This record gives sequence, structure tokens and C-alpha cells, in this order.
Amino acid sequence: MRVLGVDPGLTRCGVAVVDGGTGRSVRFVDVGVVRTPAELDLAKRLLLVADGVEEWLDRHRPQVVAIERVFSQNNVSTVIGTAQAAGVVALSAARRGLPVAFHTPSEMKTAITGSGRADKAQVTLMVTRLLGLAEPPRPADAADALGLAICHLWRSPMQSRLAEARSRAAELGRAHQARLAAAARTTAPGTAGKVRAATLAERERNRKGTTR
Repeated sequence: MRVLGVDPGLTRCGVAVVDGGTGRSVRFVDVGVVRTPAELDLAKRLLLVADGVEEWLDRHRPQVVAIERVFSQNNVSTVIGTAQAAGVVALSAARRGLPVAFHTPSEMKTAITGSGRADKAQVTLMVTRLLGLAEPPRPADAADALGLAICHLWRSPMQSRLAEARSRAAELGRAHQARLAAAARTTAPGTAGKVRAATLAERERNRKGTTR
């Protein structure tokens, strides 16, 4: 599976492509950053992000796009810009019919380093080792994009198994409810009483027959 990982941002939007093989094997394909000038207005910056990401989509033809899930930070204006950039990326993927997965920073860090509290330097170090890169990817946004792609490759099989388990549990639940409904229909109001009465009458006839 080929994954495009995206660390969304207005000033720097990290993008990276990784191929997944059997098990947990991963192979580096490409990494980079889409940049937009801070002096441009918001609409033009978002357009540049969209154009840059779409160029990567056209060049590498990924099968899925993994985006960092935006969450509340101290700088509200930064969060809004990041969320808008993430939305543009998701829209670009959706236009091509590509599935989009969102992973939180802690999910990515846990998958890559084993700790959801890892810092950017630790993520960069582990990404470099996992992909066998000659030098660490720079800037940190690029390393995070690689981390997101790897995270998705490693988490998606587990998520698929969980989804299958939930589906199977729901199927079993529906089957059980159907059996209960069928049983209820066979013992409709009055039916149970008639059955008991017939049973008692049969027992009484048998009793009289044995006392004669």
C-alpha cells in the first residue's frame, strides 16, 4: 500500500510518501514541504497548499492519504490555519476518490517511538532509522509527514481487524434478536396458556386411567 502522509500547515505543510510491504516493512519513496508566503491572504495560501498537495497526488498516486488530526493548542490562530490546511488536503484527496485517515500526534508518536510524549527530535530519529535514510529529513514537518504515513501503515491492519470484529458482533447480535423474535411469535399471547391447559388435561386423563 502506498500512503501519502501530510502534516498540515499554512507556512509549511509536510508531505511524504511511503510504501508498505508485508508485516511492518516500510520503504521510503519521497518527502518534502509545501510552503506558502506569510504575506499572502488566506485564500491564496490555501490555494497554494491545495496545488502543492495535488501535485504530489498526481506524481505518486497514493492509495490513501493520512493527515494529522488537528487539536486545540495555545495559539488559536495557528490552530485555525492548520485546520483549514488539513481540510484543503482532505478535499483534494476526496476529489480523487481516495480514502482519508486522520491520526492524532500522540497516535503517530506512539506508533513510531513507543511513547505518545516523544518530542520532534525523537520522531525524526526513529523515522530516519525505520526508513534507513542517509540523513534525517528536514524540517520537522517533513519528518512528521513520514511518521504519519508509517503510522497509518502499521495501524490500518489493526483497525481493519477491529472493524471486522465489531461487524461480526453486530451480526451475531442481530441473529440473536431474530431468534428471540421468532420464539416470541411461537408463544404469542394465549398460546402458552392453551399449551399448559392441554398438558394438564392430558395428565389428568392419564391419572384417571391408572387409578381404574
